[in-house]
Parts: sequence; C-alpha cells; structure tokens
Amino acid sequence: MDLNVTTPPRARRERPKVVTLTDAAADRVREIMARAEKPFAGLRVGVKNGGCAGQEYVLEYAEAAGPLDEVVEDKGVTILIEPKAVLFLIGTVVDYDVTRLAAKFVFRNPNETDACGCGESVTIEPAPPD
Repeated sequence: MDLNVTTPPRARRERPKVVTLTDAAADRVREIMARAEKPFAGLRVGVKNGGCAGQEYVLEYAEAAGPLDEVVEDKGVTILIEPKAVLFLIGTVVDYDVTRLAAKFVFRNPNETDACGCGESVTIEPAPPD
C-alpha cells in the first residue's frame, strides 16, 4: 500500500476587495493625485476614533505602503488600507458625490450601525467572520 499520495495544490480563490471605488470616486482620486506636488504611492484609507458617533473615516496621501497595509487596486487607483481598519471597511464602496452645495467622498459601508446628525462620524462594527 502506497501512503505517499500527493494531491495537487488547490487554486486559491481570489479574495474580494476590502474597499472599492465608484467610477466618480476613482476619477476624482486620479485627478487629485495628478495635481499633487509630488508622486504618492496611493490613497490611504483608515478609520480613527473621534466625533460624536465614535469613529471617523480618514483619507490621505500615502508616500509608501506600510508592511501590513492591505493593498487594493481598483479602477486604476491604489488604495492602501491601514491594518486596524480592514475589518471595519470590508465591503465598503467609496463614492464621490457632487451637489449644489458640496462635493465630498461618501462611504457606503455595510458595517456602519449608526451615524451622527452632521454626517462627520459613524459607528462601525467589525465585519463578522465568514
């Protein structure tokens, strides 16, 4: 009896992206990055404690990817997600909304459970394990 049976490695299925961008958001990020005073590695997305609902989204230029950053490529934009924010952002779609009075990035996050009245902060629960 031969006990040295080898099975071929299974192909790993592609992981879904933690964050995706709408076309409008991707266009706006590419436009902003093109006008930056120096080249950047991408757009850093995170979550920080603050505001009346408890948490706030953070968007900033990223000079380099951190060793533990989740790197997402979407519609020609590199998104770097802070490790501590990944579970809070799973499934989030970032849009860019223009109205007569304002233009802003909008986060559509299935993990949000509450938001303050002014729209500046949110309450986010970590995504449940699969």
